[in-house]
Amino acid sequence: MTSLRERFNNYLKGDNVVSRLLGKVEQKTGVKKYFLATGSLCSLGLYLVFGYGASLICNLIGFVYPAYTSIKAIESPDKKDDTIWLTYWVVYGVFSLVEFFSDIFLFWFPFYYLGKCAFLLWCMAPFSWNGSQILYSRFILPFFLKHHQTVDSVVSDLSGQALSTAENVTRQAVKGAVNYSLETEKDK
Repeated sequence: MTSLRERFNNYLKGDNVVSRLLGKVEQKTGVKKYFLATGSLCSLGLYLVFGYGASLICNLIGFVYPAYTSIKAIESPDKKDDTIWLTYWVVYGVFSLVEFFSDIFLFWFPFYYLGKCAFLLWCMAPFSWNGSQILYSRFILPFFLKHHQTVDSVVSDLSGQALSTAENVTRQAVKGAVNYSLETEKDK
């Protein structure tokens, strides 16, 4: 297995957006890509620890790249990548829901946004034992299988009630519009 440093160097030498961007900066400044990338990552890490708006940066990291890759996966003929990114989005949704209720307590902890960012990167990492695969198979899927019939019946009941309410509101609106038009005809 290659070391993390070797994989990082191979990524910087590869043909990708980051490598091309850093190549342009390297040409203009004379600073090597490796140092530019390392400095940028360290600066991002420090910003996530001490910076204002770290929540926004962390959420962008957890959303922008996965959204971009999900669009590419949808457009590709291979369905395996669709499953990988759907799994990520399910885990991301559950995480966002849990975070909504616990964020008021958690954001006070030092390094919270750095940890959150590391968690989201682990969930989207390009290997089979990434966070979204593990969390989905160990926690979310068993919970879903245990409770999906109850949720299905609640959703069915709610959709029936919503349809009935929409029909009643539409009926009342039409009746009100007809009465209004009849009254305005009488006033003429």
